[in-house]
Amino acid sequence: MTDLRLGYLGFEVRDLPAWEAFATDVLGLGVSGRGDDGSLGLRMDAQRQRFVLSEGPSDDLAFVGWEAPDDRTLDALVARLGGAGVAVTATRPEEAAARRVRRLCRLLDPAGIPLELFVGPEVPAEAFQSPHVRSGFVTGELGLGHLVLSAPDRDASLRFYQDLLGFRLSDRIVCEIYGYPVDIVFLHANRRHHSLALGDRQKKRLHHFMLEVGSMDDVGLACDRAVRKGVRLMQTLGKHPNDQMFSFYARTPSGFQFEFGWGGRKVDDASWQPTTYDHISEWGHHPPQFLAEGKIK
Repeated sequence: MTDLRLGYLGFEVRDLPAWEAFATDVLGLGVSGRGDDGSLGLRMDAQRQRFVLSEGPSDDLAFVGWEAPDDRTLDALVARLGGAGVAVTATRPEEAAARRVRRLCRLLDPAGIPLELFVGPEVPAEAFQSPHVRSGFVTGELGLGHLVLSAPDRDASLRFYQDLLGFRLSDRIVCEIYGYPVDIVFLHANRRHHSLALGDRQKKRLHHFMLEVGSMDDVGLACDRAVRKGVRLMQTLGKHPNDQMFSFYARTPSGFQFEFGWGGRKVDDASWQPTTYDHISEWGHHPPQFLAEGKIK
């Protein structure tokens, strides 16, 4: 039990200006700075940098940063990973500085996704207040939010994240949605219901990332902003049975999705009992195209 937090996400994107406009005008993030390599840093809370966007052809997830609570925990993780034969590389100080953290190590997960374990995120003196999200983003000890990764070898990924990084099973959803089989395993690393979920093989490294806000109204307002900006909605407003999140899904400029939600459930490891659900939503979360075609079940 390591109590990791989802610290930051890096994306390689084809259209950096489109992403900047999307991140600020739709998601409500703020620009925190630009790197010497032309990358764009984005902010959502007290930490200096929660997203790093770099121009490139993949339009995909480039790396995931997981924050350890202290150096002792990071050292223990590195030792455990090394003992299991996982190659972990300590970075140079300038590489850590580029991520706006004090100390940084790099490795790959079983799907080949670059991971970065770090401590000491930079916290600037100036506070951040989103111009659009009045209630603020729910982060702190819960981390940035969550993400759903492609896991071609589910068993190998589960062993890696649970046995080596200390994630715990929250629950699982196995069902069919409009003819598509769904089998997703949800894992928590702190009190957030899940910081990570592992699905089947996707076209990209991730299916979506999730941002949680402090009020239901801010979810509705974000949905309105997305519609007004011409962002393609992928699932209507709805509520999940496992994490109880009220949310909607829409498409990023890179093609993968984001979830914008409120009211996420917290886990108490002392009493938590994992459950397998046979439905992905209590209500809602319908694909808009099926609404137009009259195919809602």
